[in-house]
Amino acid sequence: MQPITHPSGSESLTTTRPDAALPAPHPLRLALHQTGRQLLNLALAIGIFLACWVALAAYLDREIMPYPWQVIPVFVKEMQGSLWDHTLVSARRVLSAIAVAVLVATPVGLGLGQIRVLNRIFSPLIGLVHPIPKVVFLPVILVVMGIGETSKVFLIALILFFQILVVVRDEAASLRPELIQSVRSLGAGRRALFRYVYLPASLPAVLTALRVSVGTAIAVLFIAEQYSTRDGLGYYIVTLTWQRLRFAEMYAGILAMSLLGLVLYLVVDVLERIVGRWRLAGDV
Repeated sequence: MQPITHPSGSESLTTTRPDAALPAPHPLRLALHQTGRQLLNLALAIGIFLACWVALAAYLDREIMPYPWQVIPVFVKEMQGSLWDHTLVSARRVLSAIAVAVLVATPVGLGLGQIRVLNRIFSPLIGLVHPIPKVVFLPVILVVMGIGETSKVFLIALILFFQILVVVRDEAASLRPELIQSVRSLGAGRRALFRYVYLPASLPAVLTALRVSVGTAIAVLFIAEQYSTRDGLGYYIVTLTWQRLRFAEMYAGILAMSLLGLVLYLVVDVLERIVGRWRLAGDV
């Protein structure tokens, strides 16, 4: 804020000059502000969730719907035993599927985004297969790949593959042509464009697709672990607890699977903010 002086020497009302802009917030302060806001939102969401849980338990007033204070001690006890082992198995399966989907779908999506001829050839096939719920192929996958780990990881990876493929392809195809030409004018070939232009530009899109698909991956994991297996949270919830009418333990398993999905979502969200922080430069 600087005063504007008239030629006569008197000062007018203080006004804001264009060269007197406020300084940009410090990156650390901005990150702390965003983290605090997310934690506040998370605490509010947990409070609303617990309130709805208590209200539903009070309304039903049946053994099948215990109160949170009846489930949480069982959850802590079970996590010190077999529930922790089942959680680790499920986490390993979903993380393996995410790794496979990202490693395969990212280069394929970038290739389709760069090479328009390939995109024209395969776009009708992608448009036909992408809307189909992949979980209906579970019996076929079990017959072809067997009942081991491979079939379960493949089913989850198949669903994530198309989610990532479509987003990365569209992101790579939407890059500004003048940006590509400027890099090519410096002597960059297709490999250099892939490494220094397409891949960095598409990485935030990969994380966005993952963040959106985490819930679907956990849901498919739950379904896949109900067939021909003796471990995993899906097996624990359905076979070890629900079928034996152990309702408190059943909700402990549901809580463990919910926390697994929540942790994966938050990790991907943090990575997305780190990788794509330039997109959030104006989000204060």
